Amino acid sequence: MDLDLRKLRYFVTVADQLHFSRAADELHIAQPVLSRQIRALEQDLGASLFTRDRHGVALTDAGRQLQADAGPLLASAHAVRRRVTVAAGGGQRLTVGFRAGIAVIPATRAFEVRHPDVVVDVQRIEWDDQATMLLDGRIDVGYVRLPIDEAGLRVVPLYTEPRVAVLPAGHRLAGKEEVTEADLAGEPLVWHADPSTQPTRRPHPNAGYLVRGVDETLEHVAAGRGISFLARSATVFYSHPDISYVPIPDLTPDQVCLAMAASRISPVVDDFFTAAQAMAETTAECGNYEMWQLGSEAVSKHG
Repeated sequence: MDLDLRKLRYFVTVADQLHFSRAADELHIAQPVLSRQIRALEQDLGASLFTRDRHGVALTDAGRQLQADAGPLLASAHAVRRRVTVAAGGGQRLTVGFRAGIAVIPATRAFEVRHPDVVVDVQRIEWDDQATMLLDGRIDVGYVRLPIDEAGLRVVPLYTEPRVAVLPAGHRLAGKEEVTEADLAGEPLVWHADPSTQPTRRPHPNAGYLVRGVDETLEHVAAGRGISFLARSATVFYSHPDISYVPIPDLTPDQVCLAMAASRISPVVDDFFTAAQAMAETTAECGNYEMWQLGSEAVSKHG
């Protein structure tokens, strides 16, 4: 039996709220209607999704599994709708997402030679939306940095970058030729995610500032609120008078990958993958630093 996407959206709302009345309000439908739809979905699947008692509403094991699977499925359906709408407007477009410091224009130029009829857009993405934007179709392909939730995605490694320590200009180690993890042990860290994703083997205390992008990171570090770590391309793309970048060779390199929705079947996207991989091989041959310099002006104009 086919899975009803409307019922699935209703389920996701109830699973998020764990409260039928609040979920009904969010969906702008009557609660009895919502309850009937959830019961119908349970019948379709042959499994109970929620337990309901005087203590409230809770997900069953089957409900938790469906909640984990529902996000990518709904995002894929939304992406299909978005692509059909774009196609109905005539012409072809390819939207390429990229994380800060990644030069995308060399690959897009190589791609456009083979596909002059395809309009290529580039869009900056951040660590917390790179998977979501691929799954919901806002971008067709993305240059991402690990870690990323790979559920529902095809992720292909491209190259690695050394990392640098990002220090306030007045820091005791600013201006050094290089530093080690041991040199920075115990320093508060301005980081964009939970501590488990820190690239260091030595945990750092959280500086207490949740940042999304490089610009916010640099401002907090410049203000002396902590240190941070970035891929070496930051030294090419981002300058700041109150920041010192210092190489830290013993830190785990940053991994750059190319990603797309696993459900996506597109010869155009596949051709972009080919162009991007060819440029990554060129990067490895001539050195990442030179490639970043080659693409920095173009990326700044499009980003």
